Amino acid sequence: MDINQGGFMMHWGKFFCFVFMSTLFLTGSSSDTWGAPAKPSQATETCLACHRAVTPGIVSDWENSYHSTSTPAAALEKAKRERRMSAAQVSDEVSGHVVGCAECHTANPDAHPDTFDHNGFKVHTVVTPADCAVCHPTEVDQYSHNIMAQAYGNLNHNPVYHDLVEMSIGTQKFANGELSVDPPNIDTESDACNYCHGTVVEFQGLEERSTGMGTMSLPKYSGWPNQGVGRINPDGTKGSCAACHTRHNFSIEMARKPYTCGECHKGPDVPAYKVYMVSKHGNIYNSHWKDWDFKAVPWVAGEDFTAPTCATCHASLVVTPTGEVISERTHQFNDRSAWRIFGLPYAHAHPKDADTTKIKNSDGLPLPTSLDGTPATEYLIDENEQNKRRATMKRVCSACHSEGWTNGHFERFENTIQIMNEKTLTSTGILLEAYNSGVANGLADGDSLFNEALEKKWVETWLFYANSTRFSSAMAGADYGVFANGRWYMNKTIAEMADWLEMLKKIHDDED
Repeated sequence: MDINQGGFMMHWGKFFCFVFMSTLFLTGSSSDTWGAPAKPSQATETCLACHRAVTPGIVSDWENSYHSTSTPAAALEKAKRERRMSAAQVSDEVSGHVVGCAECHTANPDAHPDTFDHNGFKVHTVVTPADCAVCHPTEVDQYSHNIMAQAYGNLNHNPVYHDLVEMSIGTQKFANGELSVDPPNIDTESDACNYCHGTVVEFQGLEERSTGMGTMSLPKYSGWPNQGVGRINPDGTKGSCAACHTRHNFSIEMARKPYTCGECHKGPDVPAYKVYMVSKHGNIYNSHWKDWDFKAVPWVAGEDFTAPTCATCHASLVVTPTGEVISERTHQFNDRSAWRIFGLPYAHAHPKDADTTKIKNSDGLPLPTSLDGTPATEYLIDENEQNKRRATMKRVCSACHSEGWTNGHFERFENTIQIMNEKTLTSTGILLEAYNSGVANGLADGDSLFNEALEKKWVETWLFYANSTRFSSAMAGADYGVFANGRWYMNKTIAEMADWLEMLKKIHDDED
């Protein structure tokens, strides 16, 4: 018998609900960090009563979260620097209870097209940034200016990038001596690029399902499941806070550890996690992380941690032992970075707008640089803003390093940016020569930039090897800048491109 559909599970679950509800009302709940009672709302208690039986893992995860032990009212009593929420006030309906199921899944019901009637409540499954903004409005606003929030549209609404997606994950077919590529279906896209970039989650109505609690009408979605950083939610908001603060623990500790970033930033196109792990910072982290306090707010350099993680440099509120602010908390992430080192195809100053589909380069393409490396300056931050962001990042470094050490690091890093852009220009020159010689077909011929063997080698030079080298230089990642997808492979692939071009020219001449 399938216990998920059988009568035993249904009757046991209902009995458990009754017993647990009785226990809750008789015994009360946990206390917050100030010692005062910190109870769930009656609505959340109702949710917990059944979901302890239906989804015990979710309930256990939440019970181990900060949300389950503290109320917004208690949070507002703390010194501003110690708060984990940015709202100056919240409604009385929410403030006196811990943040539980109902506080998130029944919030803003009229704004959610997927709201449905569930055991006497108006519930929505997909919790969105608009719901989190009740307590975290500053973070949600900052994130809206983060390029990650636009990750779905930036990839899928840019015809050049989407062509790269299709040529990367589409289905190749060979017939009549010709190779063709069928576009990927939506499940393939969701399982590949859009796993991290986000899917479009659409509510498709309710469907009857047999559950341990009997037959229920539950929502059906397309684009689900997903927790991508640029997920398009049913209410129209963009992003998923759970990408970094995984539900239902919503841990600041998890967001501060490099494994979380490594879920999407592991390479070979964005090898940040791999680079970090072989760096001196990663060495210190792996040796001493058990002695660090990943939950402290603010995060005290030299006391709570002794080497940076991704969050230290790009997001966290960091202070000195005397309370002096080294860096303010930010969820924009790029406001400490002067350069976007993820080359497309060249490294460039960060875009002004997180929506990069607005960019048009001198070639008329939606790319931040032209194919000859000329930046689309109208759409990129200027030198003054770059200097400001560089200074902000250097201040983070100053918590542990001398000015001379920090300046030397940045000089090497920006030298790497220049050199790798020059190498990318060389590989691009070989590709353009192939187009001009008529031995390859590109955009001018109404063809893809990414479907021929020579073009794929070109993509590898900037998407894998130049990026790896830049990340290695930015984070002191040693061999990732040389033999582990670094300069060696960049030079090797450029040489192969030159040989391939020569071969194609000979074939072309013989045919003539």
